[in-house]
Amino acid sequence: MNAARKIGAFFDLDGTLLAPPSLEWRFIGYLMEQDEIRTVNVARWIARSAGTFLSSGQRAVLTNKYYLAGIQESMVGEWEKTIAAGSLPLLIEGINRMRWHLESGHRVVLVTGTLAPLARVLARHLPYGVEICATELEINNGRFTGRLSGAHLSFEQKERVIRREAAMSDLDLSNSFAYGNEMSDAGMLEAVGHPAAVNASWSLDRKAQRRRWTILRWSGSQEGRKRQIDTTLAPREVR
Repeated sequence: MNAARKIGAFFDLDGTLLAPPSLEWRFIGYLMEQDEIRTVNVARWIARSAGTFLSSGQRAVLTNKYYLAGIQESMVGEWEKTIAAGSLPLLIEGINRMRWHLESGHRVVLVTGTLAPLARVLARHLPYGVEICATELEINNGRFTGRLSGAHLSFEQKERVIRREAAMSDLDLSNSFAYGNEMSDAGMLEAVGHPAAVNASWSLDRKAQRRRWTILRWSGSQEGRKRQIDTTLAPREVR
């Protein structure tokens, strides 16, 4: 492996590459428009979120996907059909940074807590060559159960993924890059030699200042979105 291929570039998604609301909330909005989310699911979701937040905090809430219980996996494909090329508010500076890493021969990985089926949809609109590590959902007979298949990809799980990928591909983390916007990305940022806090939350911004990490502000524009549409490949299969 040459020196460039020993370098990784790890990107968070929501708030780092994609402007709010999050990809998952966009999918929730679509399901509500289609009247696919049942009242009982919402009630279970809210009740479990409230209970787990009081007992275990934000991490437990992130794993609660009971609003999806019983919904067909194929709804993700139906949702994808509603996404026109360039309509997602991807932040052009982030897309350009991704492209620079790819052109430099670096291995580029999206490391996100968002749901893997949704991340794979979005990845079809990213520069070719970006790999995906996201939160997998349990599926039974073509329907989501509301449970996760494995861990939620946030906090220390992101760091574990990076270290696993580095070990598998012989990446030099001391020369690698990571980009994130929340404290749930802090472990991922600490794992590399070139961390960057992007559009950082108050707490991550303070940590970045103390640690002297790079602090970036990425945004989008109509002109930027046009450039993105012109240079991004059409939807395709994603690993």
